[in-house]
Amino acid sequence: MNLFGQFFEAKKRLYPQAVKGRFRRLKCILNSIFLSIYFFLPFIRWERVGSAPDQAILIDLPGSKAYFFAIEIWPQEVYYLAGILIIAAVALFFITSLFGRIWCGYACFQTVWTDIFISFERLFQGDRNDRILLDRRKNFEKFWRKFLTHFCWIITSILTGYAFTCYFHDAIPFTKNIFAGEISVTALGWILGIATSTYIMAGFAREHVCTYMCPYSRFQSAMFDSNSLIISYDEKRGEKRGKWRQGESFENRGHCIDCKQCVVVCPTGIDIRNGLQMECIACGLCIDACDNVMKKIGLPKGLIRYDTLGHLANPIPEKKFKILKPRTFFYATILILVSGLMLRNLILKPTLEISVIPDRNPIFVKLSDGGIRNGYIFKIMNKTHATKIFSLKISSPETAILKLQNGDSQHLEVAPDSVGTFKIFTILPLELVEKNEEGRSLVEFVIADEKESKKVSAVFISR
Repeated sequence: MNLFGQFFEAKKRLYPQAVKGRFRRLKCILNSIFLSIYFFLPFIRWERVGSAPDQAILIDLPGSKAYFFAIEIWPQEVYYLAGILIIAAVALFFITSLFGRIWCGYACFQTVWTDIFISFERLFQGDRNDRILLDRRKNFEKFWRKFLTHFCWIITSILTGYAFTCYFHDAIPFTKNIFAGEISVTALGWILGIATSTYIMAGFAREHVCTYMCPYSRFQSAMFDSNSLIISYDEKRGEKRGKWRQGESFENRGHCIDCKQCVVVCPTGIDIRNGLQMECIACGLCIDACDNVMKKIGLPKGLIRYDTLGHLANPIPEKKFKILKPRTFFYATILILVSGLMLRNLILKPTLEISVIPDRNPIFVKLSDGGIRNGYIFKIMNKTHATKIFSLKISSPETAILKLQNGDSQHLEVAPDSVGTFKIFTILPLELVEKNEEGRSLVEFVIADEKESKKVSAVFISR
C-alpha cells in the first residue's frame, strides 16, 4: 500500500443501472435533438454572395470571419463573442435559480456523451450486474465484449472530432477531401485531439468531470434558494426507512423500503436520501427508479421528486414553486438588456469602417516652402459583397492639401469583403503652421461613396 492509500480510499467504479420512466424518455429525446444539431448543423446551406462559403454556421479562420446564417462577424467585432458569453452565463444562472442543475442533467456535453458511451456498455456488456460480473472475469468473452465497446467509443469520438472541425471548414468539400485522403495535418490533429478528449472524458472520467473538474458544481448552491425546483427526497414521508416484505403494513414506518434503486441508477453515485449534494446533476433518474418501486408496492409516487425546499419544510400552497421572484426578475432584466443591445448593434452594424495610422518615422517633414507634411496609412474596410469606389477629401482645415502616394484620392477602389490600404500625405501651409503654437492639430477627413459617407479625424504634428 502506498502512502496515499493509507489515508484515502480509492474511488470505486460506478455501474449505473438502466431505468425506464418519463425523465429517462425525456433525456433520450433531448439527447437525440442535441446530437442531431451538433452533427448536422454544419451541413445546412446558406447562399452567400461572392466567394464566401455557402455554409450557414462557419468559423472561417483563414478568412478571419465567422458566419451565422445572415450574420457576418469580423475580427474587429469580437465584442459579440463577449456578449454571447454574458448571455450564456446569465441564462445559466437564470435557469439554475428556477430549476436547479437541469443544464447538467439534460444538456451538458459531458452528460450527453457519457450517456451515449454508457449505452454502448449496456449494449455489449449488459446492465449493471452483468457488467460487474464481467469485470471480475478473465476470459475471451470479456475481451470481445470490451473490444466492441471500446471500438464503438472510438468511432463515436472520431465522429465527434470530425463534426467539430466541420464548423471551421466548408463541411461538404471538407468531407469529400477526407474520403479522398486529402486532409491537412492541422485538421487531422484537431479531429484526433477532440476524439481523444471525448474518449477519455466520456469513457473514463465521467462523473469525475462533474465532481472535480467542472466549476459549476462548486458555486451552484449560491444560485439556489428555498423556491428553487430541485431533486428532493420527502424525508417526512420516507422515514423511518427499512426493508419491506410483501403483505407488510406501512403503519408506524416510512414509505422508503431501502431498496437503493435511487442510488444504483444515479450517474454520479450519490444517495439523494442524504439531501441535496454537490454531485447531483438533477437528471431525474432517481425519480424514475423510485416511482417504479412505489408503483410495484402500491404506494403513491413522488417520494423522490422535483420540489422546493420551502414546500418540503412547510407543504402549503404558498410554498409551492413560483417563477416570479426578485432573483429571476433580476436575471431576466440582464438577459433582455444584453440581448437587446446585441440585436440593436447587429441591425445597425455599419458596412464601412475606417482606421487611420499616422507615420512614426519620420513623424513630420518640413518642405522647402515652410509647409509641414504628415503621412498616414488609411485602411478602408468594405463589409459588403460588392466592389466600392470611395472618394477622400479633407474637410478641416480647408486650406490643407491632400495627396495620394499612388493613384487618385477620388477613386479609391476596395474589393468586396476586404480591407483597402492607402498611403496618403497631408500638407499644412506655412501660415497654418505658424498659428499653431502647440505643434498639434486635428485634421478631419471625409470618405464617401454613392450611398454613405463617414468622417474620421487624425492628429497632425508640426513640431
